[in-house]
Amino acid sequence: MEHIAAFPLPPVTLVLGGARSGKSSYAEKLVTGTLFGGSPRPAVYIATAEAGDVEMATRIMAHRARRGVGWTTIEEPMKLAEALDGAQAHRQPVLVDCLTLWLSNLMHVGADLDEATDGLLQALGDSGSPVVFVSNEVGLGLVPETPLGRSFRDAQGRLNMRVAERADRVVLMAAGLPLTLKDRPPSR
Repeated sequence: MEHIAAFPLPPVTLVLGGARSGKSSYAEKLVTGTLFGGSPRPAVYIATAEAGDVEMATRIMAHRARRGVGWTTIEEPMKLAEALDGAQAHRQPVLVDCLTLWLSNLMHVGADLDEATDGLLQALGDSGSPVVFVSNEVGLGLVPETPLGRSFRDAQGRLNMRVAERADRVVLMAAGLPLTLKDRPPSR
């Protein structure tokens, strides 16, 4: 049963899903320990979004309001490996929301995506706190019309595969329901 496997958090969890699938709220509850009605524990939230327009600013405010108190927020749109290193000082579970915006930010400035992903995965090896990533599954929809859109879709798929390979648990959200795709037993 999912609730038995949900605690304690494994070292690395990836929560995937489409737009408005419930992935962020599920991940927030997973990280704070309230998924099954427990008392909330403090956690670190690494936000990769930037408020580039009114719509995104509104989304960011809604996420902040939903989280409430008990979160330490680190806003870092591109230097995610460094942000993870800094989050370790808090000795609390870490939520990264989201890898999709991080990737978009990197592509926007022409960063080396493989190098950035390598750095992110290396930072996980040094992590002393459990980390939960949120990422969009963008490969299930229509083929993007533009070369940039297709490049982004392909890069997102590669990033998700690399993080999923490293993750101990991978959950796919669909219609607000979690489907566990991978659940590696803890090493003893």
